[in-house]
This record gives sequence, structure tokens and C-alpha cells, in this order.
Amino acid sequence: MIRLLIAGLFAYATYRFTKKVIDEVPDGFEPLPLPEERRSLRRQRAAMGVEPRR
Repeated sequence: MIRLLIAGLFAYATYRFTKKVIDEVPDGFEPLPLPEERRSLRRQRAAMGVEPRR
């Protein structure tokens, strides 16, 4: 019974922490660049002489 209570408290604390972190992220934040931006970044790296990592 105590293990279940501890697991529940841990899950709740994790939920609250995650919710707080998500609320702090600005609205205009884009986590992944769009495909066009990726292509342009590849071109920039190629122009700079950086080898692509594969």
C-alpha cells in the first residue's frame, strides 16, 4: 500500500514538473527546423567546407 502511495506521489510530482516546464516554453518556439531550412543549412555547411555526418 505504501509503495502504491509513493508511486502515485512520484507520478504526480513528475506531471507537475513537466507541466511547469511546458508552460515556460515560449509560444513561438519551433522545436524542429522546417525541411526547407534543413536544406539551406546543408548548403551553408557545404559552402563552409564541412563534411556531412552520416
